[in-house]
Amino acid sequence: MVNKVRERLLQIQQEIAPSQPKIIAITKYFDEIRLIEAYEAGLRDFGENRVVDALNKFAKLPKEIIETSMFHLVGHLQTNKVKKAVGNFDYIHSVDSLKLLETIDTEAKSKGIVQKILIQVNNANEVQKYGLSIDKVVDLFSGICSYTNCEVVGLMNIAPLDASENELQRLFGQIRELKEELEKTFNLNLRELSMGMSNDYKIAVQNGSTMLRIGRKLFT
Repeated sequence: MVNKVRERLLQIQQEIAPSQPKIIAITKYFDEIRLIEAYEAGLRDFGENRVVDALNKFAKLPKEIIETSMFHLVGHLQTNKVKKAVGNFDYIHSVDSLKLLETIDTEAKSKGIVQKILIQVNNANEVQKYGLSIDKVVDLFSGICSYTNCEVVGLMNIAPLDASENELQRLFGQIRELKEELEKTFNLNLRELSMGMSNDYKIAVQNGSTMLRIGRKLFT
């Protein structure tokens, strides 16, 4: 299995060259054995959806993997899980409300750390998905400097599975433009765009994605 994951990783890297975004292996449906295989294939970024399930999996990993990998929470985070998430994930991609941001900031402050986060944008306006509308993202950023223990490093979105190529270009391009607008308006450096999954990563890269969240393409 290690060789198969390595082959697929190389294929993805060749398809998106010369771009070199982080490829986050989405391991939410797989046990620690598959995560170890992905590590041995050369991956160092791993994404999980559920906090408790992820922490149980991490507890079974070798110390070397814990110390040399980056762990990303890409699923919805409930405020009652913030205490367990902060500090155990290097990045939280799915911050989608001021209340959640405040709770993360308070918890990070109590632990004496700065938590890296991304703001989730639902620019496709899908009612079944989490994330802020573009207008609400701009409102949130107007007061973001007051949260000293959260480092907002970028934006995240999830495109509709059935979106056409033209629609994907529009949605991903809109997120890139929003990032640029926020940087200019609020004098920020938002270095990360978490966009693109197994079915649409090529188009996401064309629009400046720096983090690809790939599961099925690597593992199945």
